Amino acid sequence: MATTSRQARRPASRTKASTDHPTVLDQPLVSLGRAICGDLDAGLRREWLVTNGLGGYASGTLSGVATRRYHGLLVAALEPPVGRTVLVGGMVEHAMYDGASYALSAQEYGGGAIDPRGYLNLESFRLEGTLPVWRFALADALLERRLWMPHGANTTYITYRLLRGTGDVELSLTPLVTYRDFHSLISGQGWQPGVEAHPQGAIVRAFGGASPFRLLADNGEFESTGEWYWNVHHREESARGLDDRADLFAPGTFHLTLRSGEEACLVFTAEEDDPAPASASLAAEQTRQRELLAVASAERSAPAIQQLTLAADQFVVERRTEGSAPGKTVIAGYHWFNDWGRDTMISLPGLTLATGRASDAAEILRTFALYVEDGLLPNNFPDSSGAVPGYNTADATLWYIIAIHAYDNATGDDALIDDLLPVLRDIIGHHIAGIRYAIGVDSADGLLHAGEQGVQLTWMDARVGDWVVTPRIGKPVEINALWYNALRIVAGLLSSRDPDAAAALTTLANQTQASFRARFRHPDHRGLADVVDGPDGDDWSVRPNQLFAVSLPYPLIEGDDARDMVAAASQALMTSFGPRSLAPSDAAYCGDYGGDPLRRDGSYHQGPVWSWLTGAIAEAHLRINGDRNATLDILQPFTHHLSDGGLGSISEILEGDPPHRPRGCVAQAWSVAEVLRAWRLLEQ
Repeated sequence: MATTSRQARRPASRTKASTDHPTVLDQPLVSLGRAICGDLDAGLRREWLVTNGLGGYASGTLSGVATRRYHGLLVAALEPPVGRTVLVGGMVEHAMYDGASYALSAQEYGGGAIDPRGYLNLESFRLEGTLPVWRFALADALLERRLWMPHGANTTYITYRLLRGTGDVELSLTPLVTYRDFHSLISGQGWQPGVEAHPQGAIVRAFGGASPFRLLADNGEFESTGEWYWNVHHREESARGLDDRADLFAPGTFHLTLRSGEEACLVFTAEEDDPAPASASLAAEQTRQRELLAVASAERSAPAIQQLTLAADQFVVERRTEGSAPGKTVIAGYHWFNDWGRDTMISLPGLTLATGRASDAAEILRTFALYVEDGLLPNNFPDSSGAVPGYNTADATLWYIIAIHAYDNATGDDALIDDLLPVLRDIIGHHIAGIRYAIGVDSADGLLHAGEQGVQLTWMDARVGDWVVTPRIGKPVEINALWYNALRIVAGLLSSRDPDAAAALTTLANQTQASFRARFRHPDHRGLADVVDGPDGDDWSVRPNQLFAVSLPYPLIEGDDARDMVAAASQALMTSFGPRSLAPSDAAYCGDYGGDPLRRDGSYHQGPVWSWLTGAIAEAHLRINGDRNATLDILQPFTHHLSDGGLGSISEILEGDPPHRPRGCVAQAWSVAEVLRAWRLLEQ
């Protein structure tokens, strides 16, 4: 049955946070002890992430080793949400207590040497909301480290509090700085960052024209040194077949002394304004996270829903466009993705509407409307401000219409619909007439075709040089499910505004539906074709794309046909974390994921589990079977996943073969969004 009624609406603006119920800020869901913290391999596969709402972040492994080029304590978005630049790549930390030295940090060098090994002293780790907290055991002393970034600032705070101790603890903290695009590693040979004295530490001006940044402490002394840490090794880059060595510069060392109960703070900032006191900044961020839960009406929700609500916030960031006020967009995934049209629109309902942030949804929809060109939404925005977006997508624009429909159902905001309706009519008109990349309606059957040699236009978009790994030229199943839904949605919006235009789109939708049922089904197959009318005929590979024929607001198949298809797809593809991208019975199936770019991209859509598809399969099961508890069982494994991979978030992909090791981005927008959306739907 089509979803046309408006759902229960959540507030579009923030409300006062309730303190009556404990949340994941008070009772952390992600909490790890010595069994994980002290194990190097276990620590290396778990990564923490803190973001600032601009595209900037701080991130690292639980063990402290920077395994990726993307790790750092201050990765600033100098041109939000892009221009991401690693400024503070790490820190060497030692504590002296009762005459003994204890490492708090860890670093790996070329040849595999790890020094120091602070993870051996790490007693526990937890996420208070999304804020990481470490506790180090130093004999009978207990030292707590906490890190956060204030929202809207390229600034990182790190506090150290001596929770207990029969004597003083002396800290030696050496920030390691650089100045590089976060996609690149650089050598220290032939240059040295400029360092100026500051009453609380140092100012780093890496070179002429570089943005300055400050290293500050609220007490203690700063000892200037100026030395390089050579040949730092990033093992994940080695595993990916990429360059893996870099050098980091130490401007000096902070020397601090703590008595029991005392706290000290370091601040790394690329902002011009002086940072707020640590206590005020932390309180503001904690209050902001409580407000996010309050706006989402999630204070009484399951801890996993609360954690995902806060994880969702990490992807919603500011996009600054020259000549206009800042808008909102979505970072597709941390660490390396920027904002993508497809990912943004798939993610929007889960990131914003399921979290009560309708005003952010409206801002994102308005921002992207500015970039619609010839009926297409950009597929991706480049990593540098002012560069031309790429429009090589057949689905991002259609997902845009799905997102607007979800927004309309949640809010009934006719003003936004009236503003965007000319854009929607333009999109539909261009698709009917035909546009670039051979995207257009086949007048013979009303189905949408897309694709040219050498170009990949769907979400299965891996490409290596001239090799398109999963070519889907023709009429892909999910593209036509999206097209059918777009016709129904725009017809519905026009029904009271332009009845004649609505009737014309309804006629075309009816043709599309009839053709779909005739072309994508075959008595020899329980499921649907993945692509019809391709260069080599129809493709009956068992992939998860067929699920959208049932899960989208306007299903294309119903009844026994839908039930049989969902059952067949589930049996062939389902894992604990969602469907595989290809059935294991297929000769092209690849159950693991790794290696150099050729190996990775060659297997990207040939077997790995894509967790974002959990939303589609959960909704399809619920629509077919109506069994809420059985559908909840599909989501339950993610409660455990939140303590693996990207801590407190959901990975981009997992390996197709058990035990389904997390791979790809450690925190992916549409993964978080779709699992959260499904969970909130079931919660209602």
